[in-house]
Amino acid sequence: MPPPVPSRLPGVLDPSAEDLAFDMAALYRRAHVQAGPGTVVKALHLGQERSLVATGQDPASPAVVCVLALGSAQTARDFFRSALPTPLELETAIAWVEDEVHAARRRQPDGVADNVAVVTCSTDASLHEVATLAGIAPGAARVLSLDAVERLFHRLAAVAQGRPAAHEGLPERAEFAATVLVLRELMHHMPFAAVVLLGGDDPESASEPARVDG
Repeated sequence: MPPPVPSRLPGVLDPSAEDLAFDMAALYRRAHVQAGPGTVVKALHLGQERSLVATGQDPASPAVVCVLALGSAQTARDFFRSALPTPLELETAIAWVEDEVHAARRRQPDGVADNVAVVTCSTDASLHEVATLAGIAPGAARVLSLDAVERLFHRLAAVAQGRPAAHEGLPERAEFAATVLVLRELMHHMPFAAVVLLGGDDPESASEPARVDG
């Protein structure tokens, strides 16, 4: 039996209370503190029902805020029938997520030239979990690269093919699988080469600026 196909259209959102409560403006300001003066930043929040990407060089206000109908709970609910996805479910989800990312970029291009360095930052606990399972050491500013996410996705794909999740050290949770998948596609197609993961709640607590392109 083929995996389910969502009835909603790309870009149609039903955000959760948790998503609505997220302070994107605070994350954007903190990303600029972390990145340092004169840097273009992308502030990333991968939520339960939607994802947000705020892009800009002005620390006071982003030039563009991109809202995507992508989230960990939403993707898991729409595509995965059980705690672990099948290979076909992964493929179907990837195609849908790619379409949503491309549609979002057409609606709201970020206006960043290809040769401009960009620092992408997030504080999401779900992305910290991804970083830990990808082997990134704890710290005030953990750099999660696309290569590390790609290696983790390959481990997830091996589990989907039948390898026990415990052998790969991965949790058997559909939302975790969805988070890895959505993050991977965002990094490939927004695109950005790495995410600086910040800890704590104080925007002034950022350590040395992370000069990470992407």
